[in-house]
Amino acid sequence: MKMSVNILILLLLNFGTLAIGGLFTGDGVASDWYSELDKAPWTPPGWVFGAAWTTIMICFTFYMGILLRRAKTKQKVRSLYILQLVLNITWNPIFFYYQFPSIALVVIITLTLLIFYFLLNYRKTLGWYSILIVPYVVWLCIATSLNLYILLSN
Repeated sequence: MKMSVNILILLLLNFGTLAIGGLFTGDGVASDWYSELDKAPWTPPGWVFGAAWTTIMICFTFYMGILLRRAKTKQKVRSLYILQLVLNITWNPIFFYYQFPSIALVVIITLTLLIFYFLLNYRKTLGWYSILIVPYVVWLCIATSLNLYILLSN
C-alpha cells in the first residue's frame, strides 16, 4: 500500500477514534460532576486539550505509517494499534459518562504503558522517527497524573 494512502487511513482512524470517544463522553467537561471535582493545579485550560490531541494524532499517524512499513511483525503492530484505539475510545465514557475515575485510571495507565512499549520496542526500527510518538507519551503522563489526582482528591 502506498504511504500516502496508509497515512490517510491512519488519519481517519486516529481522528475518528477521538470523535467516537467524544460522542460517548456525555456532557463531559461541561457536566456538573466534572466542574465540581477538585482538579489538579496543573490542569491545563480546555483549549490545550484540543491542540494537544490534534498534534498527538498527526504525529502518531506518521509514526504508525512509518512503523507499519518497516516493522517485521506487521500483524503484532496492527494488533497493538487496534488495542490503542480501543483504549483511547473507552477512557472518555468511563471517566466522564459513567464517572468512574478509578476504572478510567486503569485504562489510561494501560494506554500509557502501551504507548511507552511502542516507543521503547520500536525505537531501533524507527530511529529518529521515534520522536513522533514522544508528544503522545508526554501527554499521557500528564493525563494519567490528572486522572490520579482526581481519584485521590475526590
